[in-house]
Amino acid sequence: MKLIKFVFTNMMLMVVASVTCQNPIVQTMYTADPAPMVYNDRLYLYTSHDEDNATWFAMNNWKLYSTVDMVNWTDHGVVMSYTDLDWASGDAWAPQCIERNGKFYFYVPVTARANGRPAIGVAVGDSPFGPFYDPLGEPLVQTDWGDIDPTIFIDDDGQAYLYWGNPKLYYVKLNEDMISCKGDVVAVPMTEASFGKREGDAGRSTLYEEGPWLYKRNNLYYLFWPGGPLPEFIGYSTSDSPEGPWKHGGVVMSRDGGVFTNHPGVIDFKGKTYFFYHNGALPGGGGFNRSVCVEELAFNKDGSIPQLSMTDGIKKGIATINPYVKNEAETIAWSEGFKSSQNKEVGVFVTAKKDDAFIKVRDVDFRTTGAKKFNARVSTAHNDPVALEVRLDNKEGALLGTLKVPRTGGSNRWKIVEMDIPQTTGVHDLYFVVKGKPSTDLMYFDYWKFTE
Repeated sequence: MKLIKFVFTNMMLMVVASVTCQNPIVQTMYTADPAPMVYNDRLYLYTSHDEDNATWFAMNNWKLYSTVDMVNWTDHGVVMSYTDLDWASGDAWAPQCIERNGKFYFYVPVTARANGRPAIGVAVGDSPFGPFYDPLGEPLVQTDWGDIDPTIFIDDDGQAYLYWGNPKLYYVKLNEDMISCKGDVVAVPMTEASFGKREGDAGRSTLYEEGPWLYKRNNLYYLFWPGGPLPEFIGYSTSDSPEGPWKHGGVVMSRDGGVFTNHPGVIDFKGKTYFFYHNGALPGGGGFNRSVCVEELAFNKDGSIPQLSMTDGIKKGIATINPYVKNEAETIAWSEGFKSSQNKEVGVFVTAKKDDAFIKVRDVDFRTTGAKKFNARVSTAHNDPVALEVRLDNKEGALLGTLKVPRTGGSNRWKIVEMDIPQTTGVHDLYFVVKGKPSTDLMYFDYWKFTE
């Protein structure tokens, strides 16, 4: 019965996603372990990356996405790999990044080559996009076992805290340099009062499993964590101090989503609080092919949290897209049939894998003056005709024009093409629909722009 429920839930999530087209927020690649960060009025989202068709945690690098409106997400590509740490042998699992004094500190769990055990490393960059470099040449922290899933938090007094661990939970204070420890690693007492009671598992006495996330609101500290037994739910505990003691608060999100893991990420952005997690809702999704989602998070007057359900996502954006500047093709609200790609010629772009592949961009504001021309940088390697339809409001909506995609020879050669369009005003959802006979990699799409 549990297996039937698991499969049915996963199928229903796929149906919901395909109809409403918002969650999961990334459809061009499998993503997991969301770690949001706000900087300069933009929300950045670091994720781990599940390789396609994986049968275990095949995770080699970390990705970055960003948004200003919570509905359109820009893919910034791979920002770091475990290979950037000379002492690591693999396993690019759940990360988190934080800014301090103009520097960006990226905390990552990997497997240490020296002893084959998990460890937490730190890398430093001058921007949210990196490049990130390893200032230590060794782990920041490593205990006996289970050093995964770091969460980093800087309190109002400037003190930084790093929490992590599975099956145990640890924390350590960091010095202001963010790359050295201030004092010893502390093992958090795993009590029923702090994390609830687990039944029938001699190895774990509480519900806590892994993936902690530290957050503060109204002088109350929240520790979000995936709980077991598997499949995981997401629970939370609260405290008056970032060092505990913690009080078990309950369940934030139940065991849904068609995967056996989960990972919370909580952030305030433009007056609202957002709760990130992952599930298996994309086609081919599952425990090793996960996808990041987001919901708005509410709080009761006493600070407790009403339980969330996995939904189709954010209903209304909080900003609009300007069509009269260069917009990256990898800025997407929803897509089907496209995959994320990256090379040295143009950086990140998207590849249409089949006929009728499409991209949706929400809330594009053409204003009252309106647009009269459209141009895009595109390419194809096929001799057979490939075209890009530009439509309004839905996939079969008003056709602004059909752009013939030139044969350039591949994704390392590009051409900017332009066409006239009927004058277009107001706010619309924009659809790019690919048409063509070739069976694979129909076209490559780098950016688009309208002209007033």
